[in-house]
Amino acid sequence: MSTQNDIPALMADIGARARAAATLLATADPKAKRQALEHAADMLEKRTADVIAANQKDMAFGRDKGLSPAMLDRLMLDEARVASIADALRAVAAQNDPVGAVLDEWTPDNGLSIQRVRTPLGVVGVIYESRPNVTADAGALCLKSGNAVILRGGSESFHSSGAIHACLTEGLREAGLPEDAIQLVPTRDRAAVAEMLTMTETIDVIVPRGGKGLVGLIKRDARVPVFAHLEGIVHIYIDKDAEPEMALRIVLNAKTRRTGICGAAECLLIHEDVADTIGQGVIRALLEAGVEVRADERLAQVEGTVPATSEDWGREYLDMIVAARTVPDIDGAIEHIRTHGSDHTDCIVTGNADAAEHFLNSVDSAIVMVNASTQFADGGEFGMGAEIGIATGRLHARGPVGAEQLTSFKYKVRGVGEVR
Repeated sequence: MSTQNDIPALMADIGARARAAATLLATADPKAKRQALEHAADMLEKRTADVIAANQKDMAFGRDKGLSPAMLDRLMLDEARVASIADALRAVAAQNDPVGAVLDEWTPDNGLSIQRVRTPLGVVGVIYESRPNVTADAGALCLKSGNAVILRGGSESFHSSGAIHACLTEGLREAGLPEDAIQLVPTRDRAAVAEMLTMTETIDVIVPRGGKGLVGLIKRDARVPVFAHLEGIVHIYIDKDAEPEMALRIVLNAKTRRTGICGAAECLLIHEDVADTIGQGVIRALLEAGVEVRADERLAQVEGTVPATSEDWGREYLDMIVAARTVPDIDGAIEHIRTHGSDHTDCIVTGNADAAEHFLNSVDSAIVMVNASTQFADGGEFGMGAEIGIATGRLHARGPVGAEQLTSFKYKVRGVGEVR
């Protein structure tokens, strides 16, 4: 093993071992992969106290570092959250194995039998901040999809990630799979990130999970392909045909359930016909819930709001703050989203089926919703068991990236002596 003081050598060694493990995983028995994840979940539950103790070290580090309350919430683990991580591991384990699945098959006029089948990507590099559950989610999804993974957690989640990774390693060992299939970079040195971005011979794709600064740096400097989103600038548009109680319930949940996740609502768009009725009611409820509302001129008539500035449109707060403005109609809302959105998640609240379809078809975000909280923008809630991230690009994967999205495909062609 290379010394941690020589980061290039360390990362080269990790990359080489990951590539070797990926070769074995590509044809691994699905039962072994399932066994590894189920055993890891068992070990995580058994070691809950140890994981929480490790997390307490990280929480102290985060507070000393001056992390915001929202970021500390992302970092924090308690018994319920550890149990949730274990549940996610089991959910991924229970899914159908995507590797080798036949996507399509046909026989053209030349008589060849052709199949398009799912194959692993190879080696996935995951670079993330704060949220230690990403260690388990990314490890599980990559294993399920036959990929080796190199995990580089944030400095603030160093101990938590290490404790979770140890459980994943136990699972691999129990199932007889290569322990190098899931590796955690054993250093806080940021030079390890720089190395990962250039490891084109051993890493096939990078998935960043974190704030705009981290993701922007990775997208700018990476020589390896990247699945990413820069920001979750999430809009909710309240249409003139919205049901008032539904609008209130959805907005409050979307903004306040967890403010630090990328699916949290950041901007409220309200049809001008209901600005003084449904709109004012929703805004008052947000204020009562402790949300700072930065409102346009018309909505600022509600006592307690703060006047919005041009900088509030297209801003990800990740906090108890929301921007709010009126729009003349649904097309005005769509235009605002096109101008200020981030192609992540956007929602319409309406009782009009035609308006709902128009919004679904016209808003080109990775996730477009009707009459549901944007907090559902999550791979687990989509039935994927977990997600490695939400991709907002338009190539390969888009939206929640689960096990299937971590595969590519190849063509299997069978003949009986045909020549051309």
